[in-house]
Amino acid sequence: MASPSSRVELLNHCLRRLGAPVIEINVDDQQLEDRLDDALQFFREYNSDATVRTYLKHQLTQEDFTNGYITISDNVYFIKKVLPFGGVIGGGGSSAANFFDVKYQIALNDIYNLNTFIGDLAYLEQINQYLALIDMKLTGHPQISFNRLQNRLYVHGALDSNSQLSAGDYIVLETFNIVDGETHTDVYNDMFLKEYLTQLIKRQWGANLSKFEGMQLPGGVTLNGRIIYEEATQEILRLEEQVRLNYELPVDFFVG
Repeated sequence: MASPSSRVELLNHCLRRLGAPVIEINVDDQQLEDRLDDALQFFREYNSDATVRTYLKHQLTQEDFTNGYITISDNVYFIKKVLPFGGVIGGGGSSAANFFDVKYQIALNDIYNLNTFIGDLAYLEQINQYLALIDMKLTGHPQISFNRLQNRLYVHGALDSNSQLSAGDYIVLETFNIVDGETHTDVYNDMFLKEYLTQLIKRQWGANLSKFEGMQLPGGVTLNGRIIYEEATQEILRLEEQVRLNYELPVDFFVG
């Protein structure tokens, strides 16, 4: 299939690019699966098309407070920040705007009539920026630690006995999630992924044939797996450099 939409179709596509079924590709099925996993891992690590920025909500449980961390799904690649869940202006994590809220009082008393010069949108914007500045200086953003090899999110000071949060409250995370190929099958039709996997399979093919280096087949044909291996290795290095120059997000992009 010219446009693969699954693991099997992608592997068959790459094998045909190498000459199958006209030429026998001496690579075991398990080796093919391993090379596909390697290609997907590199693709997700360095290609910005493999991740998507999104917002996730999480309802805190008593287990989160007991552990001191929040268990995160495997498909979360990076957590940029946790949105502020309370402060001197907005109240605690479980509180909503009410009659005594500062912003409610401003809207009620100062912005009640936009047809007069008593209040206007410019004034409202200035007040909102001022209130945001107060919140930032006095409370700031929650400080977090996250490593995707642990799948644990530590929100410092938010899950201890002095926290303004409690079980049942929601927090919102700004994250970068891995695009799931099983749900979004266009992943398997990515141009770089197809080319990169083809070269990984070719290198594996060359490594397998190198055991029979110099062996002469009927008809005078001589096996030379080393050339196949070296050609694939050079192409892999070129592709990896290309994707890191053209598609990799800068490191500071992930800093909140």
